[in-house]
Amino acid sequence: MPQHDLMTDFLRASSVLATVESQRSDRPNYWTTDPSSLLTDCVPGRLDLGTGEDLYASILPAIEAAQYEVILVTCFWARSRTLNRLNDSLRKLSASAIARKSKVAVRICFSSSSLWQKLVHTTSLEGFVVPPSRWPSQLGLPAESELRGLNLEIKSIFVLPFSVMHPKFIVVDRQVAFLPSCNVSWEDWFEGCIELRGSIVAQFVRFWQAFWAEDRSKEYFLPRNVSNETDQTQALFLPSPHHRNLRFSFPWQAAAPPPRTPLNVFLLTALANAKRSIFMQTPNLTAQPVIAALLVALDRGVDVRILTSERLMRLEQIVTAGTTTARCVQQLIADYKGADRGHDGERDLEAGPLLRVGRLSISYYTPRSAADAKVNEPVQSHLKLNVIDDEVVVLGSGNMDRASWYTSQELGVAFFSEDFASRVTEDLQIAMTGRENLIFDSQC
Repeated sequence: MPQHDLMTDFLRASSVLATVESQRSDRPNYWTTDPSSLLTDCVPGRLDLGTGEDLYASILPAIEAAQYEVILVTCFWARSRTLNRLNDSLRKLSASAIARKSKVAVRICFSSSSLWQKLVHTTSLEGFVVPPSRWPSQLGLPAESELRGLNLEIKSIFVLPFSVMHPKFIVVDRQVAFLPSCNVSWEDWFEGCIELRGSIVAQFVRFWQAFWAEDRSKEYFLPRNVSNETDQTQALFLPSPHHRNLRFSFPWQAAAPPPRTPLNVFLLTALANAKRSIFMQTPNLTAQPVIAALLVALDRGVDVRILTSERLMRLEQIVTAGTTTARCVQQLIADYKGADRGHDGERDLEAGPLLRVGRLSISYYTPRSAADAKVNEPVQSHLKLNVIDDEVVVLGSGNMDRASWYTSQELGVAFFSEDFASRVTEDLQIAMTGRENLIFDSQC
């Protein structure tokens, strides 16, 4: 799959965004008139894999070393070992700033901390700024008196009924960005985080400025971030604004088209352009457009491998999608089996040679046995990763479920590099050893 073909198809499919009224009213929507502005490059670091606490342990040294600014965006915020570690790092950052006789600007942005918080939250996209007096009691943060070296602001944004702001990223001094799949929370889930340098860092700052910053009326200063490294990876920054999309459908009905966000458009374009293989690791699988695209790819002869979680957030799935991952997986298998697939390689004298049908393999994440497991063994998979034709990798916050595709705000990054795809695949294969339960393989 030549990269330029996928890029061209994505830009062509995105070119209508500025003409669609719903997209013009999205916030943020700065890319609608020029989707090519999302093209960028980066120097990706290693892909860290482990629990959320593991990932933050690798991120926090960079936060502690910040000289003037930390931007931390997450979806769910909860008291946890991860939060305790973050609190210690904020205290260290404050102390170092005081020693330099300066202050470090810290902006913490989140969407959800409890059911009650969401029920009583303002519907305004200006959000709610948590006053310092409530930092300890509401958020479990240190008191303002412990953070005198920080210019700290904490804001939450949530739109009833289902529009959660789901991205997770950290930017330090506008020089390095981290893209983790985890929240600041207590769950011992299998997660991933990539460190990014280069021009892409300005994309994260621009997204934050357009949605979260206190003053969006001016163009935020974006320093030119040029890496000295020559090994640049071409990338696409893929935002996905939230929507109040309540166009539910029953399982036997055709799903409404998803909002045409850059992330949705790119993923559908990538699935439609896949020539050889699709690997998808997702916490949930309830987005009907994705399932339909996978079946079409299989019919083209593309091999599809899916790794998901059988019992993760089932109540949330039922509320937001009217179904569960397990049901959708069984339906996908039934649809795959139900098609006329018994003639692989045969020739129809009138229709010509039939295409090879792709191999379908589906596994559920399972924790390692007690004998093989490490401390804090991840109990579910929360990683969001797609690899297309061993050439294109998509990481970020977006799940393959209805909430991510129709209502939640999401953020992803597509990387165009065979070397990066190979490295990610190899690292993941090692990390997943002993953590997969194969439930279906069309070649078995």
